Amino acid sequence: MVRAAVLPAVGAPLDVTEIDLPEPGPGQVRVRLAAAGVCHSDLSLSDGTLRQPVPAVLGHEGAGTVVSVGEGVREHAPGDPVVLNWAPSCGDCHFCAVLAEPWLCPHANAATTVPYARTRGGEDLYPGLSSAAFAEETVVSSRSLLPLPAGVPLTEAALLGCAALTGYGAVHHSARVREGESVAVFGAGGVGLAALQSARLAGAGTVIAVDVSPAKEELARRAGADAFVLASETTAKEIRALTGGHGADVAVECVGRGETIRTAWNSTRRGGRTTVVGIGGKEEQVRLSALEIFHFARTLTGCVYGNCDPARDLPVLAEHVRGGRLDLAALVTERIGLEGIPAAFEAMLAGRGGRALVVFGDEPARR
Repeated sequence: MVRAAVLPAVGAPLDVTEIDLPEPGPGQVRVRLAAAGVCHSDLSLSDGTLRQPVPAVLGHEGAGTVVSVGEGVREHAPGDPVVLNWAPSCGDCHFCAVLAEPWLCPHANAATTVPYARTRGGEDLYPGLSSAAFAEETVVSSRSLLPLPAGVPLTEAALLGCAALTGYGAVHHSARVREGESVAVFGAGGVGLAALQSARLAGAGTVIAVDVSPAKEELARRAGADAFVLASETTAKEIRALTGGHGADVAVECVGRGETIRTAWNSTRRGGRTTVVGIGGKEEQVRLSALEIFHFARTLTGCVYGNCDPARDLPVLAEHVRGGRLDLAALVTERIGLEGIPAAFEAMLAGRGGRALVVFGDEPARR
């Protein structure tokens, strides 16, 4: 038995309880979690914005240590430090093998529909985004794990599994920020703070953070923002004033609301680029006129998992961490236990904080 935060039904409160976790089967690995980040995607799964079979153990941004491996697993061994990969690509489909775009693999979340554990009452449990990281231990496919390079703090390494990769990829792979360009990041949560740091890594010129909460300004500036704009009806005008009257070269939207996406679009210069990272519901609509699409010649781009190949990009981020250029701890605004997840969800809804990090037991924070 291990303790976990169980979502019994869509929209229901999380239940912190013990679950029956089996030993790993063929091709599977059992992992003891050191930490798990509380991501907005987990909130979207819990409220039904994103689909998830229930009852389920949510949580997909995690890092820990291999406990045991199933038959046929050769790439991982007990004691190995690992990062969860919530979207493991199959390697064989059109997107993986032909287009080399593994972040679009249609099979990446196949494990979410397969029971992986049971409740104390014997009911099947499903793994949120193939990971089930809101638990002391989890069992996942060996493809859902990435080796953690040496020299990276194990606890903070959880953020490499989603926030850091997504923010980094949005800047470097999707928006393709060039040295000297101005960048406006909308939303200073975990992903947004990672995007701000990544804009600095890319050599951006003016870096602007936008958020609805004035309390986020200090966090944003520590992450590399030169300026902070409190979201309002004049946001686009303020960003133009900060960028020579033209607008930002690049806007990165990390909120997932129609209104915010529209404002990000309005904030970019003619010929500028807007990358949408935030995941919104299908009821969130963005309306653009045919004339403005022609006139402004801007690019509006979606972004999945930062358009990252985790196996390729995680070592790059790890090197930035070791070199002091990427500060994972700066993304964390609160360290909590499993019981603190509902409050972290409430903070997200209220626009407070950066990334809450669930820290388990006495797992060593550094290697």
